[in-house]
Amino acid sequence: MGAAARDGDRLMATILRDGATGWPEHVVCSTGPEALAAILLPHVNLAIWDRAAMPAVPDAEMLAEIEDITLMVEAARALPTMTDAMVAAGYPEAFIAPLANDIAAHAERLAQLLDRDTLAIRLEVVETDACRRFHSDYVTARLILTYAGPGTQWLDNADAARLCEGVAAEALEPRALAPGQIALFKGREWSATGAIVHRSPPIAGTGQRRLVLVIDPAADAPVPHA
Repeated sequence: MGAAARDGDRLMATILRDGATGWPEHVVCSTGPEALAAILLPHVNLAIWDRAAMPAVPDAEMLAEIEDITLMVEAARALPTMTDAMVAAGYPEAFIAPLANDIAAHAERLAQLLDRDTLAIRLEVVETDACRRFHSDYVTARLILTYAGPGTQWLDNADAARLCEGVAAEALEPRALAPGQIALFKGREWSATGAIVHRSPPIAGTGQRRLVLVIDPAADAPVPHA
């Protein structure tokens, strides 16, 4: 057995000691941040950190007044850059430091995990059925965290295969991330056939608002390996 395989086995053993049961074999969910490193394992296309708490976020009325944020930033500069962007976007002062620190920590963790210096960060208020069709992303990997509102829906590999065979989306059984869960989605640039299939939850016309963080590694870097 090679060193990479041994490292992968040790990683999975560590995660499973703290992990939840009842998940498909291609999904790892655990209550510690080490869960995210499972995305490096070949058979895993969704890694979820089910943390116990997250920062307070603006309520739905406040979110209606906030502008979306889109940044391309070096991970080491994520905190000051996000702080300035949140001020400019109209976030209430009480929420800026906790959220900016949380986002910067996720950016730094992702950059270290995937060995990338530069990241694309989006913090968006969503009121429509954005990305409402099931799809996989043309990225290496994508971190998604819903701070408020319904979480991103995803399909297990069996339902994703049924979708490809022509089964209607309405006949499938999507699962959903909970607010506060940090998820790493494996994309098509990492695995053309093994990317996780997901969609935004349908909320158009419900009056709900989502606050969603998306972090992508910069393009044109090599795929990491365990």
